[in-house]
Amino acid sequence: MASPRMETFCCPNRDAATEFVVTFQPVLFGALSLGSAALSLLFAILQILPKRKGYRRLGQYPLPRPASSSRILFIISICDILGCTGVIVRSSVWLGLPNIVDHISVVNNTDVWPEVFCVGSAMWIQLFFSASFWWTFCYAVDVFLVVKTSAGISTIILYHMITWGLAVLLCVEGVAMLYYPSISDCEQGLQHAIPHYVTTYAPMLLVLIANPVFFNRTVSTVTSLLKGRQGIYTENERRLANEIKIRFFKIMLVFFICWVPNIINESLLFYLEMQIDISDNSLRNIRNTALITWFIMGILNPMQAFLNTLAFHGWTGFDIDFSLQQRRELVWDSVSTSAANMTSHNPVVGTTLLYQSHVQESQKNMMGNGQHHSDAISVLSEGKRHVNAMGNCRAQEVKRFSVENELK
Repeated sequence: MASPRMETFCCPNRDAATEFVVTFQPVLFGALSLGSAALSLLFAILQILPKRKGYRRLGQYPLPRPASSSRILFIISICDILGCTGVIVRSSVWLGLPNIVDHISVVNNTDVWPEVFCVGSAMWIQLFFSASFWWTFCYAVDVFLVVKTSAGISTIILYHMITWGLAVLLCVEGVAMLYYPSISDCEQGLQHAIPHYVTTYAPMLLVLIANPVFFNRTVSTVTSLLKGRQGIYTENERRLANEIKIRFFKIMLVFFICWVPNIINESLLFYLEMQIDISDNSLRNIRNTALITWFIMGILNPMQAFLNTLAFHGWTGFDIDFSLQQRRELVWDSVSTSAANMTSHNPVVGTTLLYQSHVQESQKNMMGNGQHHSDAISVLSEGKRHVNAMGNCRAQEVKRFSVENELK
């Protein structure tokens, strides 16, 4: 679970609210967190492994590099998987060595290894889940820029600098302020811990607030572009717009489900910290609610890894292909969520994987000015194009896309 309370717990002189939730049924909580993280890790890896069917083969489309949006989705999944790995390691150690938690106390000042492990595992989990938040925000910005300005693949370098730089900076700064002057003697007081909690929840709140705005603007732009210069809004274009809306909705739904309990729990614990005696009978309902949301966090936080892959790609199945060629295709390919009847109709929706370099090349060679919106829109939608194996597949795809989605 990614909660700043876990890092606060590493302080021997921790506050009463943190002591209350972390020490309540630690074995049960650790088992639930371990089970949730293990399942999420297993299915998330299964989701992104190459499959024998459903993936576009690079032999059909000799395109050099994938769109930045597809890269971002893959990086988000990797960050979630690494965060789950940290949860698994921490929960396993705490379950296998229950005495290690007891050693993190004011009485024991000689053994520093329990505190080192506590801080190290907490920072690992916070770093990668925080990076996942920043990448989710960058994804919303990227899809908006792709539709508005046809942003190129080079922006991925800027995204790396922003996400990893901010994630590392905020994580280190928050931990340094929390463990001042030393990890064995943290400075007490709510005001001293607030900067640490702000650096933890800032990217989370940014996604909750800003991403719906960017997604809404993107959908509005896509809708206006699909109407084209003649103002015609066909059933195929309406289906494409709806798929984009649904995809954005699924991404935000997963984020809300996995992380809103953290905000609720933290608000309750902050309220308890401000009380003179948190064991007062009048605070019973608040304590119970805090414990309930604490256990919900332990289950839902690690599940983001698997749920995100469902939101990004749908269920990809168990038909794994371990061949070398397919591994090369794994990283940037996307699976159709509605390809059961591919031979019964001719889909107009694009794939999640549409290479920006291919888009730019087709703009110059075939379309001229004004076609980039049609290709950029296809980056946002789920689906797989049905390609004739005969003839020039690459040219046919671009030509068909330009006819079916003629846009200003």
